Amino acid sequence: MRKLEDYIEIVGTDIISEIYRKARKLYTKHILHINSTYQGGGVSEMLVSLVPLMDDIGIYAGWRILHGSPDFFTITKKFHNGLQGATINLSEMKKRLYVQTNENFSIFTHINHDCVIIHDPQPLPLIRFYRKRQPWIWRCHIDLSEPQSDLWDFLKSFLLKYDVVIVSSEKYKKADLPVEQRIISPAIDPLSLKNKKLDNEDILKLIKKAHIPTDKPIITQVSRMDQWKDPEGLLEVFNYVKEKVDCRLVYCYNTAPDDPEGMMIYTRVHHKAKKLIEKGDVIFVIGNNNVLVNAIQRFSTVIVQKSIREGFCLAVTEALWKKKPVVASNVGGIPTQIKDGENGFLLDHTDAKGFADRIIRILQDPKLGTEIGKKGKEFVRKNFLITRLLSDYLDLLNDVL
Repeated sequence: MRKLEDYIEIVGTDIISEIYRKARKLYTKHILHINSTYQGGGVSEMLVSLVPLMDDIGIYAGWRILHGSPDFFTITKKFHNGLQGATINLSEMKKRLYVQTNENFSIFTHINHDCVIIHDPQPLPLIRFYRKRQPWIWRCHIDLSEPQSDLWDFLKSFLLKYDVVIVSSEKYKKADLPVEQRIISPAIDPLSLKNKKLDNEDILKLIKKAHIPTDKPIITQVSRMDQWKDPEGLLEVFNYVKEKVDCRLVYCYNTAPDDPEGMMIYTRVHHKAKKLIEKGDVIFVIGNNNVLVNAIQRFSTVIVQKSIREGFCLAVTEALWKKKPVVASNVGGIPTQIKDGENGFLLDHTDAKGFADRIIRILQDPKLGTEIGKKGKEFVRKNFLITRLLSDYLDLLNDVL
């Protein structure tokens, strides 16, 4: 289990000392995080590092997973889509199942902590089923810029009891929500299996094991099979790139128990890419193995993120940390991480030819990719590592406790 002192060589003694100082007034406080899955997404990846670090500096931090049926997660996936602007049918039956699942979970989930931090919409209604005696914080990791209005009104009824709402971008703050709203950017753990340094020999072994040929440049997108990640649009981009440069596209996709749409979207994309798959030019790799994802990102020549909506996108952060040139959509939290033309490229998500042009430039000019990659890593080191996230949470806890 990693300890805070393990990060000294990466971020320096001043930052580590400051974190210890901020923790002094929080010794022995009990903090509880609740979300809906222990794997397969950025939230769980952050919590698996953040919670032990909180414990290491003297806080009693816990982490619980909301239990729900497949029907519940089908509904909450629709809620996720609705919050990001999709049109959904918000029926009374969906509302009842959503609330009932949270009530059932509350019966056998006893909360006597000093602060409760709820992550994303799935466990949001839990607050209704407890006698509130401590601050409750809702941490939303998704894009709230244009939520479906009736869904937002429904969820807002639960939010009114919360003390603080955390979002990832200024544009996600809601003027109609009379609750304190703060911005805390997500972060990666540079010492996790997904982000730690790998020897070239180990990278090549993992690439070979994943049946990825090494004779051509690799373009990779790491993401769930999700409509908001635009995997079909990425295929269009790749077709443009292939006209100029002989290369391969890797879909490194992960799955999660709280995302029932993934297989349906995978099947659709796989069918559209059938001819390219048969030629060996498009490869699908299940990315639930973090070391494998690490190796694929490090082996790739270009990382792409052609999202339509993004809360923040830690896949971009991971790629930047590995000194990889990133070509990404100018949406959500991605522009927080990439300064166009400096440490990566940003484009309108509808501009397939623009995406292809930037990718081709990098493939044809390796020096450009190297220069961009170095700047990307340094930007992440200063702004988006787990130590900074821990420090931000300590600031928040010191204010509410």
